[in-house]
Parts: sequence; C-alpha cells; structure tokens
Amino acid sequence: MKTFIKSAVASALLVSFAGLPVIAEANVPLKHDSEYVIDGKIYGMPKAKIYRDDYNGPAVVGDYITMVPNLAKLDYKGNKEHEVRMDVFSQKVEVAPGVSYNAWTFGGSVPGPVLHVREGDRVVFKMKNRSTEEVVITKPFKGAAPYFDQIATNQLQKHQPVVAPMPHSMDFHSGTVAANDKWATIAPGETIEFEWIANYAGTYMYHCGTSSVLMHTAMGQYGAVVVSPKEGYPTDKEVDQEYVIVQSEMYLEQMGEDYIYNHSAALARDPSHVVFNGHVSALSENPLKSNAGDRVRIHFLNAGPSGTSSFHVIGAIFDKVWAEGDPRNTWYGMQTVLLGASSSATVEFIVPEEGVYKIVDHEFADAERGAAGALYAGPRKK
Repeated sequence: MKTFIKSAVASALLVSFAGLPVIAEANVPLKHDSEYVIDGKIYGMPKAKIYRDDYNGPAVVGDYITMVPNLAKLDYKGNKEHEVRMDVFSQKVEVAPGVSYNAWTFGGSVPGPVLHVREGDRVVFKMKNRSTEEVVITKPFKGAAPYFDQIATNQLQKHQPVVAPMPHSMDFHSGTVAANDKWATIAPGETIEFEWIANYAGTYMYHCGTSSVLMHTAMGQYGAVVVSPKEGYPTDKEVDQEYVIVQSEMYLEQMGEDYIYNHSAALARDPSHVVFNGHVSALSENPLKSNAGDRVRIHFLNAGPSGTSSFHVIGAIFDKVWAEGDPRNTWYGMQTVLLGASSSATVEFIVPEEGVYKIVDHEFADAERGAAGALYAGPRKK
C-alpha cells in the first residue's frame, strides 16, 4: 500500500486522453497519463499486463483483506493505493458435514477473501493462475494478509490443496474499467496485473468471468469488496459490531464417495445447498457475537449465481438499510431485504435483548438447504 504518485493540485489540469485535452478537477489524485476525471471520479486506467513469472509466495496479499465474516478496519485517512493479490487455484473444501468438493477458489476459500477499501482508493491488483499447483493456505505467512491468520483458526471447510488446471479470470463489480481488457482470461502459469479505482461506495461482488461464468461462480469463485463511503455512514460512531455475510448456491451431486458439480442442476436453478459464508454451519458453528443494546452492521451480498435472497434476522428490525451499501440509498424499518444475484445491502439493527437471533434467508426452501445461522447476544454492557 502506498500513497498516490501525483495529484492534480491546481484549479484545473490538462490531461491527454485519446489525443484530446481533458480538464481534470482540482485535488484529484492522478497517476497515469491515460487518466481523466468526471464528477470527481477517475477513469482511463492503463492496459492490463499479462505475463509469466515464478512467484510462489502467499496467495493473498493486502493489509485490508480478511476472511468472512471479518472486516478489516481502515486505519488511514484520505485515500490510499492498495497492492492486492488474490491467486487462483483449487482446494477441496467441505460445504456441509460429509460433503466436500474440489472447489475453484480465489485465495483458497469459498467465498474468497473480503477486500475493504475507501471510496476513491486505488487498487493495484495481481492474480496468478496457480491451478496446476498444490497451494497450502492453512499455515501462517509472514507479512501476508490478515486473512491467513483467520483461516488458520477457522478450519470449518477443512481445506486441502488439489490440482485442477483451468483458465480463469477476475471480474470486480467495484471496478469501472473495460472488461475485455482487465477481466481477461489467463491460462495456468500466467499472471494478470491491472488497476482500478473504487469510484463508488458500496458492497460489491467479484467473481470469475470465464465461460461458463455460471460454472466458475458455482464452483466457488466469488467474494466481496466493501467500499466504505468517503465521508462514512451517518451511524459510524454508533456501530458496535460490523460483519460481512455472503450468500451463495451450490449445485453438487454425489458420485461414489465424492461430490461433483452438476451443471444441469445449475441451469435448472435447483441447488443442493444454499449457504452463508461457504458452509451450512458457517454461522452456527461460529455465530456472530454482540451484546444487548448493540448496533450491529452487516454488509450482506447475495453472490448467487442465480437465486434471490430474502435476508432476515429473526427478532430484529433493520432500522437502516443502504441498498448496495451506498449511503444515498436509504431505507428504514425493514423486516426483510430482497436481493437478486450479485445485489447487496448494508443493514443495521439494534440488538433488543440478550439471546439468540437466527439469521435466515426467509425463502425457507433455501433456509432448509443451509442458508441459516445465528447471532448470539450477551447481556447489555453497563
């Protein structure tokens, strides 16, 4: 992570774009000659680079990258440049007791790591296709992302490295770039490197964009980017606990003692499992924690790939809901938030009493397939 290289500090700056002069706004950080500014947002990132190297270090790199349901604290002011890596490779993971499959992953977990940045931050992203390697992620890596310490202490998925050569790509919904360039598919052994600016606040999905996108996503290649508003949410000083939940569907069938992906079931939208944070027990074996009287904030993403979610916390009312996590999209007093595939919401509620608060997809067929968990609330702090 480092500060931006140069800034437009004059009242206006001429930037060359496609041979034409463009006026950039004052005090907006710029880095490349190709960049330009509209409404305070930076566009015109340089072309992606695709190359081969011998990198075999930590598969996830970044100071603000965590494992769900954790969210890293942004301990800096203003905007920063983040150097982020999420390598792609396969892991055998458990999604329910006795049900494991060879998942395709970003960074080794399903869902992939959570990236937290601020509106206006720049992300310099690298991803190596390591699908021909057995990548071990359950040991700590010096200087690597907080994600590794968290995944080492939360082995619900029972990660085991496997080899599954396959082309892959990365599609960040939080990035405003040319998809044919930045989201390009790379072969095993190749690395892609590109930049994007977090131009819009919100909670965004990322996923593999290689065909079949349905298959790659259902196989485990998805995750969340939380872009905090530049000026924050109006309740920031009141929030006691903050979490990330990602809902998704899995389409698995048993073959002998193993489970494999069923594309026909995926096309028919007939999931074998619907889960929060990658496992039917993710939020029951490791429930969210709070105390009576706490204000709890949840960044909730429905990753799909195809189903809807009716997100509900039994015994609570969402007194503030920001659709897609944008503070300009405010709803009040909601019992349930309906979200289509790739949609999100940032919700807040007051924990009314000490007790257990079930978290469910109120489409109960999905809850019975696994989309259920809990928040445990202790006594009110005095």
